[in-house]
Amino acid sequence: MKRLFKFFGSVGHEMKLVEWPTMKQTRHDSWIVVSTSILFALFFALSDFALNQVITRFILK
Repeated sequence: MKRLFKFFGSVGHEMKLVEWPTMKQTRHDSWIVVSTSILFALFFALSDFALNQVITRFILK
């Protein structure tokens, strides 16, 4: 039990040493992640549509 308290005490100490990002940086990074995810989703949706058209028109004809 003593080791458990020591562990959580050191976790708390390390958490105080972490340099947390600012709200502005968090918003910026979140915007990058969301916009990149949307771009990849659009790319894969268009690729899927194009390949589906090619397969149905030329291969399954």
